[in-house]
Amino acid sequence: MERVGFLGLGRMGEPMAGNLRRAGQHLVVWNRSRPAADRLRELGAEVRATPRAVLEEAELTLLMLAHDKAIDAVLGRGGPDFAAAVHGRMLVHMGTTAPEYSARLADDVRAAGGRYVEAPVSGSRLPAQRAELVAMLAGDPTDVAVVEPVLAPMCRSVLRCGDVPSGTMTKLAVNVFLITMVTGLVESFHFARRHGLDLEVFRTAINSGQMASDVGRVKLDKLISGDLSAQAAIRDVHQNSRLITAAALATATASPLMEVCQALYRETEDTGRGQEDMAAVVHALELRTGHSVRR
Repeated sequence: MERVGFLGLGRMGEPMAGNLRRAGQHLVVWNRSRPAADRLRELGAEVRATPRAVLEEAELTLLMLAHDKAIDAVLGRGGPDFAAAVHGRMLVHMGTTAPEYSARLADDVRAAGGRYVEAPVSGSRLPAQRAELVAMLAGDPTDVAVVEPVLAPMCRSVLRCGDVPSGTMTKLAVNVFLITMVTGLVESFHFARRHGLDLEVFRTAINSGQMASDVGRVKLDKLISGDLSAQAAIRDVHQNSRLITAAALATATASPLMEVCQALYRETEDTGRGQEDMAAVVHALELRTGHSVRR
């Protein structure tokens, strides 16, 4: 691809764009704040002052934006400039939104003469830095074939999921496992600490057995060290849990574990810890424990 655009250089977007640039991809980027854009400029990317400038210059533009409102604002969706911005362009939506939102966006882009692929990624900041993300693509097979090699420098695996919004739905299904797994690990840590166990022995027991995982090792290190700087932030995990439970409700699918997790991440965010790592959900458990003890 001669020139690729990248909109959104946040916690995930910056390392993703950096890996593309290091792989030799000609990049044109935009971000709301300057520091991340300046760091990409140092890697050789071209920085533009507006999203529209990126869309006009790039054949294909990757969107790594926080939520649906940010996407609509950046694209001018619903306004007079949207059609001109996306006509003749390929848009690749890599964030996580409601499946029905992605489907409607695909319809609008195609109606305006553009092309659309969704490619949400599984992984947090560390896998993004290491180019170990898993991308779940959905869209017209011809368009997906164009997008696959563009995403390869950022990913360990690039998967074809079918039509929009099956990529987003697959991402939500993966996140059911991720969120419940990490929350279970945090509760296990909380149990061990409350009972006065040797936490180094506890960590070794987890990391030496069949339940060991890269995610588990990272989260246990954070819990034991107290370093809760975000790889995947509480705010984002809470939002993902809302999307999952809403999708489950829409199809009358039982999701009891996710409902509990959603409540715990909401309680954690309500304490002002939305920017901390998802392992900070331990504070919701501590609060519940404190309330039980007082009763």
